[in-house]
Amino acid sequence: MTKTPAKPAPKKRKKRAAPTLGPEKTARLYAALAEDRPAPKTELEYHNPYTLVVAVALSAQATDVGVNKATKKLFKVADTPEKMLALGEDGVADHIKTIGLWRNKAKNVIALSQLLVDEYDGKVPETREALTKLPGVGRKTANVVLNEAFGHETIAVDTHIFRVSNRTGLAPGKTPDEVEAQLERVTPDEFRKGAHHWLILHGRYVCTARKPKCWDCVIADICKFKDKTPDPARKGKTSDLGPKGP
Repeated sequence: MTKTPAKPAPKKRKKRAAPTLGPEKTARLYAALAEDRPAPKTELEYHNPYTLVVAVALSAQATDVGVNKATKKLFKVADTPEKMLALGEDGVADHIKTIGLWRNKAKNVIALSQLLVDEYDGKVPETREALTKLPGVGRKTANVVLNEAFGHETIAVDTHIFRVSNRTGLAPGKTPDEVEAQLERVTPDEFRKGAHHWLILHGRYVCTARKPKCWDCVIADICKFKDKTPDPARKGKTSDLGPKGP
């Protein structure tokens, strides 16, 4: 009896990247953000790469303002891994009790400090691979440290950058990793160093989650977001913003 040949498995289609703004509009968007904030930087307060690692790790599910209040006194007594280990987990915990998840974060701060002493002579490594091996340090934290402390052209995608990238059409994606990959692909070389800060600050203060300040936005004419918030000063009048972009 002749066997019927098995049908070949259907080829998996490669996922197409979501459509972006295109090179010309992307360059215009970054140029406008750069002009609006010519010297962007993190709002976390730190003294050196080590305290930056700690501050960023503590900022998960917490505000920069809240972290700065907690670390102001902490970093006065412990600004190196060795000093942090001498302070101990209970000592760290006492300083950061106002921050969410403080118990687990205190454990991570001591654990990452110990690893830095044991493996890196107390110095913060300058690679993403090494940074993400530190307890409490994920890809986002590593990217922030690489960008802010060492000048690498990395983009850490947090909730603000994820929102701005999708809302504007700059770098749409369903996950932070997808958005990061899109941003890496579309961001022009001259804007790569400051991209992280421009996008996060824009999301924090202008392109806010519930009611974006579209009337005060320097990229409103480029942004694809259709339901733009009208200027409250023009209440009762037709908004002149309208849907922007195709």
